[in-house]
Amino acid sequence: MSRSIPITLPELQPDKLGPFRFGHLGGQVLLTSDAGEYHWLSPADFQELLAGRIDPAHPEFPALQDKGFVRVAMDLDAMSRKLARKRAFLGMGPHLHVVITTLRCNQSCQYCHASRTDMDRVDTDMSLATAKQVVDFAMKSPNPYLNFEFQGGEPTVNFDVIEFVVAYSREKNRYENKQLTHSLVTNMTYMTEERAQWLVDHDVLVCTSLDGPEDVHNFNRGWKKGGNAYADVLKWMGHFNQLWVDKGRDPDLWHVDALMTTTRRSLDRYKEIIDLYVSLGIRNIHLRPLNPFGFATKTWKAIGYSHQEYMAFYNKALDYILELNQQGVQIQEGTASTFLMKMLTPDDPNFVDIRSPVGSGTGQLAYSHDGTILPSDEGRMIHAMGDDLFVLGNVASSTYEEVANHPTLKTLAIASLLDTLPQCESCWNAPFCGVRPLHNYMMNGDLFAQRPNTFKCHEHMTIARLLLEKLRDDESGAVEQAFRRWTLSRSRDPSESVY
Repeated sequence: MSRSIPITLPELQPDKLGPFRFGHLGGQVLLTSDAGEYHWLSPADFQELLAGRIDPAHPEFPALQDKGFVRVAMDLDAMSRKLARKRAFLGMGPHLHVVITTLRCNQSCQYCHASRTDMDRVDTDMSLATAKQVVDFAMKSPNPYLNFEFQGGEPTVNFDVIEFVVAYSREKNRYENKQLTHSLVTNMTYMTEERAQWLVDHDVLVCTSLDGPEDVHNFNRGWKKGGNAYADVLKWMGHFNQLWVDKGRDPDLWHVDALMTTTRRSLDRYKEIIDLYVSLGIRNIHLRPLNPFGFATKTWKAIGYSHQEYMAFYNKALDYILELNQQGVQIQEGTASTFLMKMLTPDDPNFVDIRSPVGSGTGQLAYSHDGTILPSDEGRMIHAMGDDLFVLGNVASSTYEEVANHPTLKTLAIASLLDTLPQCESCWNAPFCGVRPLHNYMMNGDLFAQRPNTFKCHEHMTIARLLLEKLRDDESGAVEQAFRRWTLSRSRDPSESVY
């Protein structure tokens, strides 16, 4: 004989509520909205809210009304303006254009995502004719801001293409009138004084990889013909930074940025890694987990880790960075900064990997050495592994309209629109999060992977929760003060950064 299980539903007055999502976190209830607002309530007050009993006399009412969580005197026009500002990136077109100048590389990194080729494979260099077609294609994006980012392989191996793209795009921009920037992602081991001077003279932003102390960096990023990759990185970082100072640029804005990739060797070295960045005057350390692409799929047993191990590392690193901030050290964590901009400012930073829908194809495009067009650098990596699913066309034969309307791009948008994804659509973290279908595809063979079981979901949920709970428990205001500094940005327009 079956028995019915009594279910007690909360008293609910939906006509008195504004639109929100909620989650039970750490003994309290977190409310969030699509406009990026959030508010903490006790479980008892949350029940009162649902029942429509939080009126103007209630101490929580002013904040709930201001944030749009109650319907009384709700300013719908103001709420719509907030939401429109948060989603301003929609319809703007790709702003990030990744140019693969070559697949050749003189390093053999443990986690290489780029499926690099040997230095004698000149057939994997981009030609100047293809580079011209890339610029012509990219400039058709309706986005008023464009950044050409040079990647590889090691992009400086084919430096002629870098010089050409910078010169040709700026000449073309005399008629297009876009806000145009150029950036280079380099391992620094193929740099020369002449190239460094040219990059500084032409205002090309430079980013390198720095995974930590010498033994960690050199283990992760070995140099095929010997040498000390760590020493090269530090030498050229110092050289570039001095050149910008000599040019009269503000060193807080004009300096070599660095990316840090976490391997198993990094997990218990977080303090040393952060201290190294601080000692070099780097104000932003972007802690990044491994991606399941390229060589990392073959070396995972040696360098990989579980979700739980990475998040334990991240948690300790974030606490240490905050500790340094309390001591007056100006250092921030990059992923946290992206989330905090969504939480604490009226704007979305339009970081292409953490938005809804994802920026693959709609916020960025990648151009392989042969002109193949792909929705992102991840798509380029998957293509290099022999899977053509994400090929959108080629700059030699495809029109911009054909690529923009490609069914693959539409599928990626659908697979990353949080408002329509089961469990994501009701998740408290939806206003701050973003899923990556290409990452899901590599991990699970499915663009629509089960979100709560994916590495990225675990990472984003944990980071967002850490940040919001630190803000909630911040009695002195010191944490919020530090976090708000992390959301500030200044223009790198050369005319505005002379000091």
